[in-house]
Amino acid sequence: MKRKLVISDIHGCHGALNELLALMSYKPGEDQLLLLGDFVDRGPNSREVVEQVIKLVKDDGAIAIKGNHDERFVDVVLERSEQALYKFTGHGGRQTAESYADGSHSSLDKLLSQMKATVKQSYMHHLDFLDSLPLYHEDEHFIYVHAGLNPAFDNWKKQPERDFLYIKEPFIKQPTRVGKTVVFGHTKTRDIHGKSDIWFGDGKIGIDGGCSNGYQLNGLEIRGRNDFRTYMVRGKPKNNTAAR
Repeated sequence: MKRKLVISDIHGCHGALNELLALMSYKPGEDQLLLLGDFVDRGPNSREVVEQVIKLVKDDGAIAIKGNHDERFVDVVLERSEQALYKFTGHGGRQTAESYADGSHSSLDKLLSQMKATVKQSYMHHLDFLDSLPLYHEDEHFIYVHAGLNPAFDNWKKQPERDFLYIKEPFIKQPTRVGKTVVFGHTKTRDIHGKSDIWFGDGKIGIDGGCSNGYQLNGLEIRGRNDFRTYMVRGKPKNNTAAR
C-alpha cells in the first residue's frame, strides 16, 4: 500500500510546504499526496503555492481538492460575486493580490486592479486549475474534503457545494453518517481541541494547524486504516518574524 500524505490549508506558506514535504520524505511516484484546499490568501506566497500544486498534480499525480479561499479568489478575479470581493479583502486576500500584482500599490483598489490584470494576462491557468478542482476525494477507508460533511444528509454526496467548502460546527460536533473516516481542514485544530496538532476525533481527523496565522502546517501520513504518523513545521506570524 502506498503511503498517503495529506496536507491542508497551505494559505500561501510556500516555504513551510516544502519543509513539510522534505520532513515527510515525500517520494513522487511512491507516495500518494493529497492536498485539501485553501492554497491562497493570508500567507505571502500564494502564486508560488498554486504554481507548485499544479506541478505536483500534473507531474506527480497528487490529488488536490478545492477550498473556499480558492473558489473566492477565482470569483474575485472573474468578478463573479460582489460578496466574494468583500470576503476576499477581509480574509487575507490582500496577501494574494500582492503575490500576483507587479509591484506595490498604496491603495487596495489599485492593488486589486493590478492583480486582476496580471492574472488575466499571465496566470489564467491558475484560475482554470482552481476552478476545476473537485470537492472531495474518496478511497476504500477515507473521505478527504476541505471543510466536512453535513450530517443532515443521508447521502453526503448530495449535500450543497457550500458545505464541502464551509461547514464547521454541525460536522465537527455531530457524529458522521458515513462508514469511513473523514479527513478535513478548514477549521483550525486549535478551535477544536485547543492546540495546533492534528485532531483525531470519532470518525474524523482535522489537520488545519493554522500555518498562516503563525502556528503550524501539519502533515498526516496514512499507512493503513488505523496506522497514522503526524508531522509539523512551524509557520510564521503575520508580522513575518520567526515563530520558533
